[in-house]
Amino acid sequence: MRIYLFDKKNIIRLLVLALLVSTSLIYSNLTQEEIISVFSNKKELPIYSVDTDEKKVAISFDAAWGAQYTKNILDILDEYNVKTTFFLVGFWVDRYPEMVKEIHNRGHEIGNHSSNHPRMSRLSKQQIVQELKETEEKIKKLTGQRTNLFRPPFGDYNNRLIQTCRENGYYVIQWDVDSLDWKELGVQPVVDRVTRKVKKGSIVLFHNNAKYVTKYLPVVIRKLQEKGYEIVPISELIYKDNYYIDHAGKQIKKPQ
Repeated sequence: MRIYLFDKKNIIRLLVLALLVSTSLIYSNLTQEEIISVFSNKKELPIYSVDTDEKKVAISFDAAWGAQYTKNILDILDEYNVKTTFFLVGFWVDRYPEMVKEIHNRGHEIGNHSSNHPRMSRLSKQQIVQELKETEEKIKKLTGQRTNLFRPPFGDYNNRLIQTCRENGYYVIQWDVDSLDWKELGVQPVVDRVTRKVKKGSIVLFHNNAKYVTKYLPVVIRKLQEKGYEIVPISELIYKDNYYIDHAGKQIKKPQ
């Protein structure tokens, strides 16, 4: 009978190897690159906010489930001379093509919010690309411009999503101020929450079909402007290159 002696380091190596083999079988539907990303120690982050000395903030609207208040939102934004960013889902674009054109014609930025509103972290790289490209093509057909901002539905992301978006020319955008307007708690809770939490470089999340949006929106805009904030589209707030993202998702310009 042969007796094999293993030191502690060899035992650890064997255990790690076994784990890698078993996990690769579980994820056998993924590519080698995607399997590697599962074990990556580097946590990729989207942009939650921007580090800036300028008193600028961005307001954004996610559009997926309806459009009954959208025309009123656009009128309010015009009244206060404010431009914002609308993140559109593909099936919303299919249902409201004239509203997509109206958003664009009023001078607002349009971002990509996926094709079918899935949890993006559960998708393969190929499926992520499909979600991006289907909506990108629909919006470009209506507006003549391609999208380069992506907001994942439910705020759900992983390394694979961030890397795939970057490879396809997208900045992944989250938010640091959640209005919680979808909870339909009334006007004042939204106004209080947003105006209390906002700071230089903030990105605010609203929804185009929130119940009280036409009532809280003018109040929020007025209060932010009274505090000296300039409200801009997200693409005018973020850095396009030579930046890094810290542990909290704040985008920071690298020193020259």
